[in-house]
Amino acid sequence: METTTETRTVVSEFLGTLLLVFFAVGSAVLAGEYIGTFGIALAFGFTLLALAYALGPISGSHVNPAVTLGMLLARRITPRTAVEYWIAQLLGGIVGAALLFLVAKQVPGLKTSEAFGSNGWGDRSAVHINLGGAFVAEIVLTFLLVFVVLAVTHRVAVVGFDGLPIGLALATVHLIGIPLTGTSVNPARSIGPALFAGGGALSQLWLFIVAPMIGGALAALVQQITHPPNEPKLVADERSAV
Repeated sequence: METTTETRTVVSEFLGTLLLVFFAVGSAVLAGEYIGTFGIALAFGFTLLALAYALGPISGSHVNPAVTLGMLLARRITPRTAVEYWIAQLLGGIVGAALLFLVAKQVPGLKTSEAFGSNGWGDRSAVHINLGGAFVAEIVLTFLLVFVVLAVTHRVAVVGFDGLPIGLALATVHLIGIPLTGTSVNPARSIGPALFAGGGALSQLWLFIVAPMIGGALAALVQQITHPPNEPKLVADERSAV
């Protein structure tokens, strides 16, 4: 039974990351000129929201190494589970990008070289943000996403309405982050497309691995302060009496 459970969670993380990359990054690659920044942001948010309900009860629907790191530091998962999730997410991101690349190549005139929904700074940023600005932006954007995930979930599973604020958080960070860096906040989401984009996407990839992981770690540390695990919840009357 234990092996079966582990298999289900790993497969869920692989599948969830694959679908996030194919559909959400795909919205930028295949439909960006039609739906714009707002549409792409909604595609990311809606995709994660759907995955949260579909896969949340199984694996927590992390589909993001930074979220998994936050869960690990919050002591909600074991180091072994974190490593399994990271491997599944990385492979899922690559396979999702490969499927998207296959579809993109069937569209005449669609550019994939050094683009393909990848992230970047400088001349690869819509607003030409510099390296330092991109690094800080990715840390803060990831902080918000991971902080919300940790704050609204009590353990690992996403239940009830937990998926709604998580999806809204991802849409929000994309509304802000797309003009800056294309928005990573997820190393697995960045690695897959960069492998197929090549060029500058690969040379700048390190930032979109390091910065989101720092943001996820900071979110876990702050969340332990704002939401102590053993703190009793205050009812409305108790809050008003303070």
